[in-house]
Amino acid sequence: MAPARASFRFYAELNDHLPPGERYRTVEREFFVPASVKDMIEGIGVPHTEVELVLVNGESADFACLVRDGDRVAAYPMFESFDITPMLRVRPRPLREPKFVLDVHLGRLAAYLRMLGFDALYSNRAGDHDLVRISAGENRILLTRDRGVLKHADVTHGYWLRETDSRRQTAEIVRRFDLARSLQPLTRCMVCNQPLRGASSAEVSGRVPPGVLEWCADFRECVRCQRVYWRGSHTRRIERWIGQLTAARQAPPSTR
Repeated sequence: MAPARASFRFYAELNDHLPPGERYRTVEREFFVPASVKDMIEGIGVPHTEVELVLVNGESADFACLVRDGDRVAAYPMFESFDITPMLRVRPRPLREPKFVLDVHLGRLAAYLRMLGFDALYSNRAGDHDLVRISAGENRILLTRDRGVLKHADVTHGYWLRETDSRRQTAEIVRRFDLARSLQPLTRCMVCNQPLRGASSAEVSGRVPPGVLEWCADFRECVRCQRVYWRGSHTRRIERWIGQLTAARQAPPSTR
């Protein structure tokens, strides 16, 4: 029996997951038994969590749709900053107030996201099962450098980081999820991930370096670990960096 054939085309950053010779071009695949869209695209190498819209022969389809002989499949990345409600999505609606869970290799990124005010869970002891459970159970976007964990069926929102440097990763996330207007810098504990509350000089006395109380009256305290934060020379450096993040505009998505 001759094998069936189907063609696949991946758009914009979905091509990052493909071998160089298959990027930005139509990819042909042979098969003997019809398989779901999800299984086929992940077999090619693209995690389903990064796909927002699938067209099969020009019609919107979900991940359970079976790919058959002669089908033409087009896959598009997440549209976090665009509303495509009239078209069928292959995953739940985008998280307009995103929360994150990060894998064990992304501790510095977690701290930076917390610095920007985002809820970012992180544990250096979390295994893949823990990450999947937390992502699915708490509607958190799973951030990872491991494509494999993003292919788990229970993960509905996830992203594979292209960058390896933590500051560049932070900028990548801000761009990718259109977060520049959602930043609330220095409102969350960088260690505990808990919101900070205002604290008076009397409340923090004895918990800050000598002399700080003489020039600073604006303190914030973690509601869990009681760490104290205040504005200093480091704050100006942070604010300059945040200014660079908010000034950078996301380029229009490629349609190559």
